[in-house]
Amino acid sequence: MLLDLLLSLSLAQAPNSAPAAPTLIPPFALRPSPFIWGLQGQDAPDDGGGYVNLEWRAFPHDSGNLETFSGYRVFRSGDRNGPYDSVGYARPAGPEDSALTVTTGYSDSTPDNKPFYYYVKAYWPARPDGGPFGSSVSDTIGPVASKPQWFHTARLNFVVLALFFGIVIILYIERAKKGKMFVRRIAGLDAIEDAVGRATEMGRPILFSFGLSVINDVTTIAALSIFGRVARKAAEYATNLLCPNEDPLVMTAARETAKQAYTEAGRPDLYNEANISFVTADQFGYAAGVDGIVLREKPGAVFWQGYFYAEALILAETGHSVGAIQIAGTTSIEQLPFFVVACDYTLIGEEMFAASSYLNPEPQMMGSLKGEDFLKAAIMIMIALLAIFGTIGVIAGAAPGPSGISQVFDRIVNWFTQT
Repeated sequence: MLLDLLLSLSLAQAPNSAPAAPTLIPPFALRPSPFIWGLQGQDAPDDGGGYVNLEWRAFPHDSGNLETFSGYRVFRSGDRNGPYDSVGYARPAGPEDSALTVTTGYSDSTPDNKPFYYYVKAYWPARPDGGPFGSSVSDTIGPVASKPQWFHTARLNFVVLALFFGIVIILYIERAKKGKMFVRRIAGLDAIEDAVGRATEMGRPILFSFGLSVINDVTTIAALSIFGRVARKAAEYATNLLCPNEDPLVMTAARETAKQAYTEAGRPDLYNEANISFVTADQFGYAAGVDGIVLREKPGAVFWQGYFYAEALILAETGHSVGAIQIAGTTSIEQLPFFVVACDYTLIGEEMFAASSYLNPEPQMMGSLKGEDFLKAAIMIMIALLAIFGTIGVIAGAAPGPSGISQVFDRIVNWFTQT
């Protein structure tokens, strides 16, 4: 074999050369090596710094079999003349590539803006002809230094989309400032005043539950907006408002929201902090506690607003049993069917997020809502068009390979999905 002959000749050129110590630069490291070609090093692109990428062509006998080839040892030094320290090991790449088209590499962790020199040494337990242990050393390259990049070029799509979305939202906000914008009616939100009024006429309290929501959940933020509207109506009608909680932080936020609502309604004297209480953090313990409150107090109106799990139907059925008008809202897809069946009104998914804009139609909130709706519609149209475009590309494809339409489709999809 030609490669074996080259290997034998390279070893024969230095018969008395002893293997170099790992901490010293080999005397032949600066001369071209016949077996490791093209060692290159560069700062790792599109990162926050701290890494240098090394790449070289795979050793001819790198077959991925440790019985014939051990692997590569990477050496590094801050001075071209050494000493060099071993900083890492690269496993065999395999399969054997006599054409030298396969590359392998190593990513070295380094301090930023500090230049380093590198060389790579290949090891094999025995030569193909049965000879002793062998090794081959690459050229020394450098200096190479790592540094952070200001911009991740592979994430240009995020920048373009963020700018587009931002411009659309700003345009709709400016449009909302010039006049009233249409928003379809949401029956569940329109029924808040009727539900509070009914509870007042019946002389019964109002019960509001956030379910198992936590304070950092966006569903909880939306539910707090609805709770503020309910608390204000309860203050105006002088109706008792009960709010048992499963999370202490949600309880604290609910107390502050209710206190502000009672103050804005001009009835701060009616605010009772004890009515907004903590029950328990246990799921079904909370469900049992709330059910007990419902059966004892028999509220005229019940609001289930937040994130719910298996306790959803238990709570809703108990509220229905006492004859309360119930308005539910959640983003939990699994629990929506139970609320739809057991409650009078149900806010489905994003209707909860639209509550703030619907109840308080300020230009910033209304413009954001309408802008998001426009963007969602645009995304759905784009997905439909791309699906048709991709299907045409597959149909138009010929046996030798994909069609030009399919190639364009792949580029578009890759642009949107690259991270």
